[in-house]
Order: sequence, then structure tokens, then C-alpha cells
Amino acid sequence: MTGQTDGLPVLAWLQKSLDGTLQETDVTHMQYPTAISRTLGIRIVEVGAGTATVEIDASPGLHGNQQGTVHGGLLCELADAAIGTAHSTLMQEGESFASIDLKINFFRPVWTSTLRAVARPVQSGQTITHYHCDIVRDDGKVAATVISAVMTLRGDKAQGR
Repeated sequence: MTGQTDGLPVLAWLQKSLDGTLQETDVTHMQYPTAISRTLGIRIVEVGAGTATVEIDASPGLHGNQQGTVHGGLLCELADAAIGTAHSTLMQEGESFASIDLKINFFRPVWTSTLRAVARPVQSGQTITHYHCDIVRDDGKVAATVISAVMTLRGDKAQGR
């Protein structure tokens, strides 16, 4: 998290970015795109209040494991990016968040595919929000499902995060 910006709320900034109306002077208090998303090529494709969909073009040549399929860790990161983006849309200036846990169930292998991770809240509290995220291959089949809990940090706990 950066210092005070008096900029756009995260959700408004992301929506403007997606619809192509973001101006150079538009700022928000969180950093987008994240460094890990730039490195891996993860794209935000949809956002709403507490929801997000992200995509990545995955292939064994770039993201492979020893079996020749896409590494499960990439699916974990993709889900974490979707969940983090979803939760960030709820953050106000002076707030941040941290993942508490993340559990993934793998259902199908992935070879070359555009993977889509769709995150939505299952239960939202004042401090803890539980998320569900499906990772879907480009053939429409679910490759993995993730559940995660995220804690909103405020005041001194949000400083420097």
C-alpha cells in the first residue's frame, strides 16, 4: 500500500482501466497491475464489488511441471490473484488486507489453455471474508476450486502493507 492519494476507489479505478477510460492522472491507493501479475501475464478481465475474474494463457512450455502439465502452483497464484483483486475492490484508503488461508482442490490437468479464475465472496464480515474461486479451462471444464479467507486490516495494522 502506498501513501494517501485522494484518488479513485479501487473498484472505480479498475473499472475505468477495463473500459479504457483511465486517465494518466487517475490514481488509487493500491498498486495495479501487481508485479506478480505482470511477471506471469495475469490479466484482470472483470470486476465488481467483492468479485473479480482474471485470466492467464498457460502452457507446459512456460508453466510446466515434471509430468508435462501446468504446475499446480500457477493455479494457486491465479486464484490468489482473483481473490486478492476481488477483496481489493472493497478497500478504502487506509485499509489493506492479508490472506489467512488458501485451499485448492485439483480436478483436471491443464495443458495449453487460457485459464479463467472467478472469485466471489461466500460470506463477508467486517474483518474476515471467505471466498470461493473456480479455475476454468478454455474447454469450460473446472480444473480446480479454491476457498480462501482474507482479513481486512485497518489503522496501524494496515500501515506499510
